[in-house]
Amino acid sequence: MTERVVVMGAAGRDFHDYLTTLRDDPERRVVAFTRAPGQNLGVTEGEDIDFPAALTPEGRGDIPIVPEADLEATIAEADVDTVFFSYSDVSHDHVMHAASRALAAGADFEILGPDSIQLDVDAPVVAVNAVRTGCGKSQVSGAFAAELDDRGLDVAIVREPMPYGDLVEKRVERFADESDLEGLTVEEREEYEQHVTAGHTVFAGVDYRKVFDEASAEADVVLWDGGNNELAFARPDYHVVLVDALRPDHGEHYHPGETNLRRADAVVVTKENAASDDQIAEATDVAERLAPDAPIHHADSVVTAEDPERIAGADALVVEDGPTLTHGGTAHGAGYVAATQCGAASLVDPKPGAVGEIRDVLEQYDHLDTVLPAMGYSDEQLAHLEETIDAADPDVVVAGTPIDLGAVVDVEAPVVRAHYRVEFHDTDAGALLEAGLDIEGLSG
Repeated sequence: MTERVVVMGAAGRDFHDYLTTLRDDPERRVVAFTRAPGQNLGVTEGEDIDFPAALTPEGRGDIPIVPEADLEATIAEADVDTVFFSYSDVSHDHVMHAASRALAAGADFEILGPDSIQLDVDAPVVAVNAVRTGCGKSQVSGAFAAELDDRGLDVAIVREPMPYGDLVEKRVERFADESDLEGLTVEEREEYEQHVTAGHTVFAGVDYRKVFDEASAEADVVLWDGGNNELAFARPDYHVVLVDALRPDHGEHYHPGETNLRRADAVVVTKENAASDDQIAEATDVAERLAPDAPIHHADSVVTAEDPERIAGADALVVEDGPTLTHGGTAHGAGYVAATQCGAASLVDPKPGAVGEIRDVLEQYDHLDTVLPAMGYSDEQLAHLEETIDAADPDVVVAGTPIDLGAVVDVEAPVVRAHYRVEFHDTDAGALLEAGLDIEGLSG
């Protein structure tokens, strides 16, 4: 009998697991995906959405993507045998609560590992992963890309999926200049914009066999800049994993971040300039225990503001990268650091004037204090973000997002961007790359 399967996901590794491993397995049939709470995938709340028939075997038809809250009902109604868990940046407790729901409803529970879902690519692959979202992967990836550029090598950066809207149309996405970013959500721009602005081509999409085929056709080296703490979708020739000194124990408490750490070829402990000696020691200890054969390097995350004079003495509203604050669980980011470093008179609390979906986000993530996540999954949510910023009535907005927020929102206060870059203590981007990649051989 054919095993009937539900894939729990968040429009990322769930689709990848399906297309690489489950789709063409004659002994399994995926009858539904679930979508994570609060995830709209480009549709209105309550609207039905399907994984399109064009991406399924002939004759299979669309596959429904149901709210995760409907897991038990879906297991019963579709006579499901197995639930596959396929998303990232969740605690080990969260994974086992999901497992308990599936088991109690009468299904088995499985997770596909890296050896099952990683693709072979016709170019060397350097994977930059992390134990949590917000560790600084894109800064390290950007430093690697710049180093490879300087050595005359063509680089393609591949990002984790962010496929809002038409999944067939977004089967393969390529972003080479600013015009390619038009019409994207804030979250999508946060994935791609900083690399495109630096002159690098970014690939993403839904079907990563095709994504990596197109990326490797253009590049001497493919850089996987994994979103959240996701597994690399390609088999890496060199695997660098980041540990956040400000969240020192998270390397052994989150999925699949712990898997990444245990499989690391090299580890970088980041944000040490903002951490205590005890935090750095704990993060290093976790890395040494879980990745005993990997060299451990140390780095700072250095924050600068584009126009510090605008911040000095001003009442500042800090807007940060959304995922880092929300499911990443951090209290603040580069915007907060820039506002305090540059002498803001006060940090404006956005909560009293928050509206709509932004108010809901601030209520849900009650660890946030005088910072605002840059949420913009939809036009409505972006409008609520703009209303919330204007209601706070700051002298200046300090934006710690990876994008040019001022170009995306229409607000009364001036927007000053905060940037951060990685600075290694004991190595540099070139030496770190050379430890696992034959750069001279590629250059020759």
